[in-house]
Amino acid sequence: MNRTYEVMFIVRPDVQEEDLDKLIEGFSGTVTSNAGEVKSVEKMGRRRLAYVVRKFQDGQYILMNVAADGKLIAELERRLRVTEQVIKFITVRTDEEDKRLAKIKAIRDTKVKRSAQSSEAPAVVAAAATTAAPAAEPEAATA
Repeated sequence: MNRTYEVMFIVRPDVQEEDLDKLIEGFSGTVTSNAGEVKSVEKMGRRRLAYVVRKFQDGQYILMNVAADGKLIAELERRLRVTEQVIKFITVRTDEEDKRLAKIKAIRDTKVKRSAQSSEAPAVVAAAATTAAPAAEPEAATA
């Protein structure tokens, strides 16, 4: 069963751009060769780290969205761990969060429909009141 994961890893700041591309292609190849799918890869650029990691204060951030099973993610994490250029990584499972957000969105959509209906209802009541008002005026005039 394929699940959706976000894999973020930080690469040493002294790695050249073409070496970084080869590194990303290598990790993407690992995923695709083992029946996984790389949904997107985003280079977030060079940023300052919150604290010193392996004597580095900066790093190049890469975010990969991957659809794969748990064994493949374990293999990808193993490769991230042994790759010298990668100084830190984290993997987060996001499919449960996506389901939760979809459920909340569906609930919000139903509330919007009800509010749209309630905004139409006062217009109908106001239209009915304007047609009823002329009939009430002659009675007021006779009294």
